[in-house]
Amino acid sequence: MTNDRRPLIIACGALATELREVLAHSGLSEIVEVRYLPANLHNRPEGIVPALQDHLDGRGLRPTLVGYADCGTGGALDALLVKYPDVQRLPGAHCYEFFSGSELFAQLHDQEPGTFYLTDFLAKHFTALVWEGLGLDRHPQLRDTYFANYTRVMLLSQSDDPAVVRAGQQAAIQLGLKFEHRHVGRIGLADSIPVSFSTTARNVVSAK
Repeated sequence: MTNDRRPLIIACGALATELREVLAHSGLSEIVEVRYLPANLHNRPEGIVPALQDHLDGRGLRPTLVGYADCGTGGALDALLVKYPDVQRLPGAHCYEFFSGSELFAQLHDQEPGTFYLTDFLAKHFTALVWEGLGLDRHPQLRDTYFANYTRVMLLSQSDDPAVVRAGQQAAIQLGLKFEHRHVGRIGLADSIPVSFSTTARNVVSAK
């Protein structure tokens, strides 16, 4: 068990760029420790809970935030966190939801349930995480099986990088789906970090 008392965030590696920006803007980057779990757990959500538990069990007595929404764990993440009542997680079902905000995400889902969502990270790493991750590079015929119920790719972008949009468009072409884009920025992630965690983090440091 660690003796480090710095507040801790254990986050999905797919959030690294955006979380660094948010923490820097809020003045928390020099206060908290951030540990990133492998981004490929995005495709293997059954591995999220075991990976988190290893860190939670050894964190010591410090404020801790889990930088995941449910993210496909089917409630297993919340069941784990029952054992750690002082630990909070990011709200919502997926990172798409806290990036876009729950209201917009619900509208997009109701408008077209068969939507495959991309963030900046997922668009840029689509080939490795999705195409190769699902074995479509080896068995491209499985595309129409895996994505039979999808009708569009929706890029929820955090940056203004045109390369991200081009990557999203290319992903849609590979999947044989139409492409749409909404720029949502990083404010949804910033607003999803609990005020109580941020306040506690500052109090811990100021008390030293």
